[in-house]
Amino acid sequence: MKMIGRIVSIALIWMGFFTSSWAQEIGHEEMESRHSLAITINHAHTFQGVNAQGKRQVLILPMWGLDYNYRLSEKWWLGLHTDIIVETFEVEAFDKEGEETIRRTRPIAPALMGFYTLNEHWKLGGGAGLEWSEEETFTLNRLAMEYAYPLAQGWELIGAVQYDLRWNAYDTWSLGLGVLMEL
Repeated sequence: MKMIGRIVSIALIWMGFFTSSWAQEIGHEEMESRHSLAITINHAHTFQGVNAQGKRQVLILPMWGLDYNYRLSEKWWLGLHTDIIVETFEVEAFDKEGEETIRRTRPIAPALMGFYTLNEHWKLGGGAGLEWSEEETFTLNRLAMEYAYPLAQGWELIGAVQYDLRWNAYDTWSLGLGVLMEL
């Protein structure tokens, strides 16, 4: 838990620094739409799942996403994207051929992400973070693609495809749908 507190503190200080420095450079009206918050419901898929009999199978796991983004410029965004898988499951570790099974109890995976806006609807992103569970913590890399459809002033419906690679452990890909609100 100390590690989580340190990472959150560093992220908040860092975001505060960027927010205050850009606030001095641009007018207040532009700053109003620089922040966004999204909540998504997703399904994470892993091909390394292990069933109750110890046999390998594809697992489809329910997951929530909570995403904060800060616009650095017209094309670039920086965000903290946190995924929470709401089940306990077991997976086979990379390159172990059934020798090592990893148990995960409702893991939480925040990642610091950078996004590039391709056009008014599409964004591509990548980043790194950690996945915490009561059993073990893994470092991860994340790639994402998002599509946004405007609903009303300051609101968007978003769809996302994401790939997470947990180092020396397992990988997942996920599909999600959510709502984004500009702050």
